[in-house]
Amino acid sequence: MQRKWIERFFQMAELVASWSKDPSTQVGAVITENNRVVSLGFNGYPHGVGDSADQDDRELKLLKTIHAEENAILYAKRDLSGCEIFVTHFPCPNCAAKIIQTGLSVVHCKAQNEDYMSRWGEKIKISEDMFNDAGVEVNWV
Repeated sequence: MQRKWIERFFQMAELVASWSKDPSTQVGAVITENNRVVSLGFNGYPHGVGDSADQDDRELKLLKTIHAEENAILYAKRDLSGCEIFVTHFPCPNCAAKIIQTGLSVVHCKAQNEDYMSRWGEKIKISEDMFNDAGVEVNWV
């Protein structure tokens, strides 16, 4: 994939992340096929569930939140075999499992900052191992 397309899809993922109402972490995901957008997703509460992410305690917020990757996969409502996903934050193990199970072939993610790695590095390692085992390419940009 050409660098200009990678940059465009990351710009789109960052824009989509800004739609999240989460006050602490905004995450965006863009699923593509042959340089065409298939689906978008951002982290947030499910439709119809009171959107009180800034009021709920952390534990409750984590239980209610659908991750950006999950939202993009659910919104696509189609076979995603061979598609690619661009994410603003590296997928957690639960999202990695869904990415693998739906047949996405490449995960593109920008290098994560030191703070993010100190908090989530162990989970990122698990996700990377899962992707490696399943043959999903990881493209750190």
